[in-house]
Amino acid sequence: MAAFVHDALGLYLSIPFCRSKCTYCNFASGVYPASEHARYVDRLIEDMQATGARAERMNIALPRRVDTVYLGGGTPSLLAPELLQRLFVAMRSHFHLDPDAEITVECAPGQLADETLATLAASGVNRVSLGVQSFIDREAASSGRLHSRAVVLHDIQRLRAAGIANLNLDLIAGLPGQTFASWQESLAVLAGSGVLHASVYMLEVDQDSRLGREMLAHGARYHADLVPSDDAIAQMYSMAIEALRQAGLEQYEISNFCRPGFHSRHNLRYWQRRPYLGLGLDASSMLRDAPGPDFRTWEESVLRSTTTDDLKAYLAGAEPVETTWLTPARQHEEAWFLGLRLNAGVDVAAMEREFGPAIVAPALKVVDRLAEAGLLTSDGKTVRLTAQGQLLSNDVFQEFLGLKAGLAGFKG
Repeated sequence: MAAFVHDALGLYLSIPFCRSKCTYCNFASGVYPASEHARYVDRLIEDMQATGARAERMNIALPRRVDTVYLGGGTPSLLAPELLQRLFVAMRSHFHLDPDAEITVECAPGQLADETLATLAASGVNRVSLGVQSFIDREAASSGRLHSRAVVLHDIQRLRAAGIANLNLDLIAGLPGQTFASWQESLAVLAGSGVLHASVYMLEVDQDSRLGREMLAHGARYHADLVPSDDAIAQMYSMAIEALRQAGLEQYEISNFCRPGFHSRHNLRYWQRRPYLGLGLDASSMLRDAPGPDFRTWEESVLRSTTTDDLKAYLAGAEPVETTWLTPARQHEEAWFLGLRLNAGVDVAAMEREFGPAIVAPALKVVDRLAEAGLLTSDGKTVRLTAQGQLLSNDVFQEFLGLKAGLAGFKG
């Protein structure tokens, strides 16, 4: 396989603290006592300090140069300013942050104190992602959000005034009580805000969220009975693509849209399989091994559960729960389903250079079959999802798993 040159690292720090838990959320986050915040930051810094020696023991290539940083969660902006400052000082102590590194912090609207905002700006944060989800106040409230439309728009003004103009807004299609009219209104407000980036997600609920459990039980406390149908959610997603395009935000990934030059550099490294180091509860890493006759990819995940016991275990020094050296076959699978998320698609020649024609050949047969089903397009050089393929992307990706063993034909 072809050798990769990866001289820069992406750094992801998971901050699992929230002021309230959204009904649809199944992330490793929760409402924990503020007394745990300092202990958690201590543990993150300990992990940061130990990464170099650990990577050397495992013969893993850990670039010291960092060109993207992402603080996610959870709500990282809930950390006290002095704790945020400690994290950024530690980062710069243990890694070489590029002067133009993209540094993103997730914030909840209405939960960004003036002192915290000043600390973020002084620490070099140049990108903020606001978890809006809906600009319709009743929809936001019924999902557990604590903000109003007016609060979001005010926070956008405050961030810009602080010098942080690269902003992302998240929206969710399919919230309880959402209608086509209210969805169109949320899209119009987002477009009118002039932000440089937007993320649009179709609601996915499972039994690990309160809303998911309620849908399975046919309850009404969290308005599960008001969740739009799958067909309606798919139509809302299609509406978003067109509305955002008209507003100058072009789609570049299944869920992500931006003005020219303002894609999320950090998130792109996930889809392009470039190295990243994750620290904290529910964080994961993907690194390459040091140069040698074999070229492998290493993935590691930290505790994934959302319980208080797991937070205590992490603070007490629990080791990662899963460490895997990916086989070439597994890397090949990931290259397909991650690459297809991007509107740019998958470069067939690049795949064959990396993995060899023999490994890629079965995937190209799957491509032909899915192209006949109207889910992919292929000109022999590049493979992309169609509009229908984006709506059924999870089914498409499943077709590229287990290629060596063969797959059942896609049922359409």
